[in-house]
Amino acid sequence: MTTSAYRLTDPVSPYLALTRHFALVVQMARRDVAGRYRGSFAGLLWSFFNPLLMLAIYTFVFGVIFKSRWNAQTTNPLQYAMVLFAGLNINTLFSECANRATTLIVENTNFVKRVVFPLETLTWSTLGSGLFHLCVSTLVLLVISPFVTGHLPWTAILFPIVVMCFLPFVAGTVWLLAALGVYLRDLKQAAGIVTTALMFLAPILYPATLIPERYRFALYFNPLTIIAEASQDVLIWGRLPHWDHLVAYVVVASLFAWFAFAWFEQMRKGFADVV
Repeated sequence: MTTSAYRLTDPVSPYLALTRHFALVVQMARRDVAGRYRGSFAGLLWSFFNPLLMLAIYTFVFGVIFKSRWNAQTTNPLQYAMVLFAGLNINTLFSECANRATTLIVENTNFVKRVVFPLETLTWSTLGSGLFHLCVSTLVLLVISPFVTGHLPWTAILFPIVVMCFLPFVAGTVWLLAALGVYLRDLKQAAGIVTTALMFLAPILYPATLIPERYRFALYFNPLTIIAEASQDVLIWGRLPHWDHLVAYVVVASLFAWFAFAWFEQMRKGFADVV
């Protein structure tokens, strides 16, 4: 599909590829997920075993050995691992998509050469693969939560809304990095450093209250902060997310996705000449 198929002045344009080619996106995401575990003995079961093992490790290291507490009100030594896991799942979705985005076009040169192939769907299929792993990890968290905390908060049903608020930013990041990655091959190395830095600079490994109040506002310049905190609220603490924060986040993230998609559509004209 050519650039003219989308009105780049239309803020809905970034999502038209998903609605027009939904079946293709699902098929490509399914193929991507299956390809990761092809040839292994357990196959797709590894998508369940991996988060389960990681949660067990976090629980043992932080809950049993270090006896970490998220805050003074937390009495269960294992709850820190649960809070950590809820935040890390958000970071994993972002870092997985961002790091793959830097080589997304280069690794799919056969699609680039096809004029009629909708390259913009590669972003949604990458996001779909990441969402699959996020869903599995969250399911593991919800299954284990009653055994650790003694209850499963009803607010967990709001988690899909939190994730939907995050999607425009992740999609925009993939479009931006995918376009830049064609011309800047060192971007893959830089992206890994940046995604790691964003994880440490967000209240994922520690509560925001550990930061002095006069500097705490800086945390919210990190695109992971609001979503990570909202995920911890609905999945662990049983609290409603800060709706005003999420609404503001969606507005800014949607504008970013719109800009990134327009950038991608303009830059794609030269993909075939470079790859």
